[in-house]
Amino acid sequence: MPSTSKVILITGASSGIGKIAAKHLAENGHRVYGTSRFPGSYPTPTNFTLLQMDVTENDTIADAIEQIIKTEKRIDVLINNAGMGIAGDLEHTSIDKAKTQFETNFFGPLRLIKNVLPIMRKQDSGMIINISSIGGLIGLPYQNMYSATKFAIEGLTEALYKELHSTNIKVVMVEPGDFKTDFTARRDIEKESIKFDKFKKVIEVIEQDENNGQDPIKIAQLLSKIINKSNPRLRYVVGAFDQKLAAFLKRILPNRLFDWIIIKHYKVS
Repeated sequence: MPSTSKVILITGASSGIGKIAAKHLAENGHRVYGTSRFPGSYPTPTNFTLLQMDVTENDTIADAIEQIIKTEKRIDVLINNAGMGIAGDLEHTSIDKAKTQFETNFFGPLRLIKNVLPIMRKQDSGMIINISSIGGLIGLPYQNMYSATKFAIEGLTEALYKELHSTNIKVVMVEPGDFKTDFTARRDIEKESIKFDKFKKVIEVIEQDENNGQDPIKIAQLLSKIINKSNPRLRYVVGAFDQKLAAFLKRILPNRLFDWIIIKHYKVS
């Protein structure tokens, strides 16, 4: 392996952003291990290894990490990418669905970090990259539980960044806007919400934004740059100009004005 090659573990690598990122990082000379709940359901990758892992089950996490350590003796980079989305009005989103969203999007990354962090401490180096979202900066209408999980990831990552600041373990958040992937088709839509015209209008805007989104290779390229940095920033917003602008405006505009802009964009009113 080249001297700059790193051992990378990326969750959710059977499709979408994770698959493209795993492939791109492997093409750049890294030893990449992706994960999937059902790796046998997908073609075997040609340049990275796809392991079985369900981020909601700690035993599968431990087994996959054990396989990597047995082969590589180390893990240099953990990319918490696996995630899922549900959409619906809050009143009709069940507590069980909300828990499912948190099990995957929040407790999944937490489990991975708790399993990998002791390895990185022992080797006195490493990088943890959590894939957040613009939805972790801005509460998105009718994606309330998705935003809630990403807001939680933001808080977790901020705190961990401070806790590990004096170590050689770097902590980073990547906050994508809308990218064209199969995430749109896989979104779980609350059936009761479909009855409401307002929800239908909002979900049409959401899906149009995503279907017209940017190529996820842009995220893969950003991840490659971050991994090669000796002192990366905590946050990297990636997406179209207007979405980067929205993240900036959230910080400087009065809340009422900013929320009005978002309400108008999503046709909530």
